[in-house]
Amino acid sequence: MGSKNKLKRFKENETFKNVIQPKRKAIEDGSLVLKGKWAEHFKNDNPIVLELGCGKGEYTVGLAKRNPDKNFIGIDIKGARFWRGAKTAIEENLDNVAFLRTQIELVDWMFAENEVSEIWITFPDPQIKYKRTKHRMTNQDFLEKYKKVLKPNGLMHLKTDSEFMHGYTLGLLHGLGLEVIYANHDVYKNEGSPEEVLKIQTFYENQYLQKGKAITYIQFRIH
Repeated sequence: MGSKNKLKRFKENETFKNVIQPKRKAIEDGSLVLKGKWAEHFKNDNPIVLELGCGKGEYTVGLAKRNPDKNFIGIDIKGARFWRGAKTAIEENLDNVAFLRTQIELVDWMFAENEVSEIWITFPDPQIKYKRTKHRMTNQDFLEKYKKVLKPNGLMHLKTDSEFMHGYTLGLLHGLGLEVIYANHDVYKNEGSPEEVLKIQTFYENQYLQKGKAITYIQFRIH
């Protein structure tokens, strides 16, 4: 994407009512007024669902269309990417969608305890090298952050093309004694995956499928 296109998208994001772009300082010093008050943003008390590392926002928008009784927030640091999802949500009058531009590691600064009902992690960078373990979005430190904001019995979803990430996460969950509700190492070949796993596909997922890569999925709880 050219720099002119990026700048155009950044500017357009600033005009979107469904895009929130707080400064990191505002998050860390507690002046982000939405923490604990996301119901006020959506003007209802419906369950809140996050998509972490939302990319173009296809999953956030796709889930919102299928679940009008829930609120969805896509989180990513790359605003030029989620611009597409934000624009689509506005064009289609989806009032249950928002996009938050910030780092994933600040998730427990952005949401209050028990404020979130579900978290989706879709096609994260598996960070395969050992020295990158701290950046894996299902490592123990990240799971502790998610646990802080999730309601008791809140659901976690991991959908990935990475067999490594799938195996790493399953191993960690078993090692920590956490509840794995469902796991599938090839969702399009093996039956049983939730409809939302099969019916919503991201841009990158389509590319992976064309290359014959298996798509994996885990549903689990961390409380």
